[in-house]
Amino acid sequence: MSSSVESSLIVDKTYHLAVCLFPRVTTLDYQGPIELLGCFPSDLRAEPNSHLQFFKDYLPPFAIDVEYISHSEDPITPATGPNVLPTGTYEGVMKSGKQFDIIMIPGGRFPTRLGPALIRNRVCYLTGPLTNPNQVHPSLLQFLKQQAPGVKHILTICTGSWILAGAGLLNGKKATTNKLMYNVVKESTKDQNITWIPKARYVVNDDKKIWTSSGVTAGMDLAHAFLEYLAGPDTANSLGNLLEMNYKDEGDDDFAALHGLV
Repeated sequence: MSSSVESSLIVDKTYHLAVCLFPRVTTLDYQGPIELLGCFPSDLRAEPNSHLQFFKDYLPPFAIDVEYISHSEDPITPATGPNVLPTGTYEGVMKSGKQFDIIMIPGGRFPTRLGPALIRNRVCYLTGPLTNPNQVHPSLLQFLKQQAPGVKHILTICTGSWILAGAGLLNGKKATTNKLMYNVVKESTKDQNITWIPKARYVVNDDKKIWTSSGVTAGMDLAHAFLEYLAGPDTANSLGNLLEMNYKDEGDDDFAALHGLV
């Protein structure tokens, strides 16, 4: 391999990213964004014959290494798809003192029952998939609280923002969430100082630390915007093109009106 290719694969920095897993997690919430953010890890950057040599012109000067953390080392059964094997546990990370640079919190589904649904213009009973911070394992919330002071960025997808709110980490922040669940999440967090944004594909706080997206596929749009923030538009657009990805801007949200939020 030529020296120009070798130099293009060298990284100035490696970001360590933790994906938070839990039973009945929605896999597309995190897997879509990870296809974009996790496609140039340090181990492949270090391999002289890696396929990344063919994408050398698109690579940023950093790597992102991804770990999948859960409350247990046992396989996680997601909402759909095959079981997922964690690479570590929340307790293990907390005991080790490891600090992640980026944390990603997807949404998910839990078998639960609400009273009258807190969705505007609807009175019904819902039995089915909801993410509720009271239903995730306590070690997940403890992990988030411990990591929060030192983490550089927190990314949530769909109702992952509800989990982040449950850890008390959205106080004084602006955020969005899945639009079907928007009023449920807003009502359940009404005692917290959170500015919920109804019409938003994703929301970025001014300090760029907390990024929250709308439902499921909006996580890809958030990931593209986040990569653009880290590496610039040329890198984000080039890697997006490799995935044949169309992406929406922050305020490009069709689903807020669909669900009567605006």
